[in-house]
Amino acid sequence: MARIELRDQVALITGAAQRVGRIIALELAQAGVHVLVHYHSAEPAQVRAALDEIKSLGVDAHSVRADLSSAEGVDELMAAAQDRFDRLDIVVNSASVFQTRDFLGVSLADWDLTMAVNLRAPFLITQRAARLMAANPSPGGVIVNICDAGVDGPWPKYPHHGISKSALWMLTQVSALTLGPAIRVNAIAPGPVMKSAGRDTSDEEWAQVGERSVLRKTGEPEDVARAVVYLCQEDHITGALLHVNAGEHLR
Repeated sequence: MARIELRDQVALITGAAQRVGRIIALELAQAGVHVLVHYHSAEPAQVRAALDEIKSLGVDAHSVRADLSSAEGVDELMAAAQDRFDRLDIVVNSASVFQTRDFLGVSLADWDLTMAVNLRAPFLITQRAARLMAANPSPGGVIVNICDAGVDGPWPKYPHHGISKSALWMLTQVSALTLGPAIRVNAIAPGPVMKSAGRDTSDEEWAQVGERSVLRKTGEPEDVARAVVYLCQEDHITGALLHVNAGEHLR
């Protein structure tokens, strides 16, 4: 069967004003998808630049600021999706909290924030998105959850983060089973594709990170973005986890 034509579909991407989320938005825009750019902490200049770049590809784009750590923030985001476009075809849950802690150093506030943004928000967004997608002229759509190495086993430096992403993968499977056949739900587990924000990582150190993978290299945000587009286009894939990490999980 031919790939799904994405042109003139509408995508909601959380965390889309910067870093990997922005690259995902641009890749979907290149496929002709209109984009609702969610952001929270990004600077206004970053948001404007992201919108300008997306629109330069010939599609429509709007932004909405929402705090996904609260249920009210999710409500605001989903209301904006309905008001701006009156339809929804694609959701990419990309926004994430990523805190470094040892296990005994994780506070209740750390735990609650991480679970709220990394797990509860995608759950609530998935529920709301499913209802919007059911109202499409041709009911259906696709949801892609961005996980990471937390799905592959214990991650001692990021205990609560890893737990949240492992749970997000389970949410992906439950959603795929429940929402099919009309809605497909998949996940991507990226490896190192971008240096951590706020950390001065040298090129030599970054190369050493890549040596841990089977292919002995780091990736680029575009690797993740292309994987998102692939999962949106392929109508025979649901409940799948796609590792985009040069085989790092095999180590």
